[in-house]
Amino acid sequence: MPYEDIKNAVLQVNEKVLTESLVQNLIKQLPGPEQLNVLAEMKDEYDDLAEAEQFGVVMSGVKRLMPRLQAIQFRLQFEEQLNNIKPDVVAVTAACEELRKSEKFAQLLQIILLVGNYMNAGSRNGSAFGFSISYLCKLRDTKSTDLKQTLLHFLAEVCQEQHAEIMDFPKELIHVEKASRVSAETIQKNLELMGRQIKNLQKDLETFPPAQNENDQFVEKIFVSHAQEQYEKLDMLHKNMEKQYADLGEYFVFDPRKISVEEFFGDLSNFKNMFQQAVTENQKRKEAEEKIKRAKLAREKAEKEKEEKQKRSQLPNMDAEGDETGIMDGLLEALQSGAAFRRKRGPRQAAAVCVTSMLDASLTRLCHFCFTLPQFRVFHGGLFGSQAVVYLQPL
Repeated sequence: MPYEDIKNAVLQVNEKVLTESLVQNLIKQLPGPEQLNVLAEMKDEYDDLAEAEQFGVVMSGVKRLMPRLQAIQFRLQFEEQLNNIKPDVVAVTAACEELRKSEKFAQLLQIILLVGNYMNAGSRNGSAFGFSISYLCKLRDTKSTDLKQTLLHFLAEVCQEQHAEIMDFPKELIHVEKASRVSAETIQKNLELMGRQIKNLQKDLETFPPAQNENDQFVEKIFVSHAQEQYEKLDMLHKNMEKQYADLGEYFVFDPRKISVEEFFGDLSNFKNMFQQAVTENQKRKEAEEKIKRAKLAREKAEKEKEEKQKRSQLPNMDAEGDETGIMDGLLEALQSGAAFRRKRGPRQAAAVCVTSMLDASLTRLCHFCFTLPQFRVFHGGLFGSQAVVYLQPL
């Protein structure tokens, strides 16, 4: 770009030519006022000068060049600075108002206080009237004796089962997360810098020389009145934000000068996320427990069916007359002859055995079907000597 075009763009405050990066480079690379004055006296030697010196000679023709460039840079950056500060101020203000108005969050705090007082019953902390917001993030550090559940998970479960109406309290605190990333100190510094820049610009314009030619539109285009108006509005929003945060400190009983905006809303944002995570983990745990329970019931059912199937498979075949007749004949013969009872007694602990090995083996198979035999009646009980027996008596 020809040097004269750049010079005219500065005089006309032509933002189509003067991009922010170009203005920044000019401020960095151009020599100081004294050197520019020296170069201005070398106009007659222009063709013999190096390109950098030629550029300096051309730009030296602009009166108060550096203040112009700084003012143009401020103009180019003003909207961006405004848009960086204003959303943060609005977010903190909105978060303060949401906390004050949220009935669901207040009810949740009451439940937490109640649980805390119950756990601390008998100690000096057992009758607390409140607690620090920072304590909310420590609920996850308190665990049950089996280390399987935290106090936060317990609270989430209690709220879900008994106070379902407060479970969506995060929807009432939508600006808390944004506010947790705001640095009130940075906002203050940026506002102070903006205010100083506007004051300096006002002073420069008051002492600025008349337009040096018809192309010089600097005074007309520099928007100091507009910038001042926008700054005052932003400053009012900032003061309201500070008041809202101070009122919040009184409401939650903390010193806003000691606990920063970033720290306070950071704790709330973390708690909100941890609470929602605990709800999700509780749900997954319940689903896992239900799955294990269903698997156990299915396994027990399968085992029971298997046992019943095995029992059914051991029932004697009534059509196999030879085998069953042999069993019954052997049993009756042993009973009639008394051979079944001429067995030597064993140790004391063996006295509870039902009958001889023959009876034992026979009755084991017989018990599955004896109630269906037409020719015998079964009597349970009775004592024979020191042995419990079963009498089989013909009808």
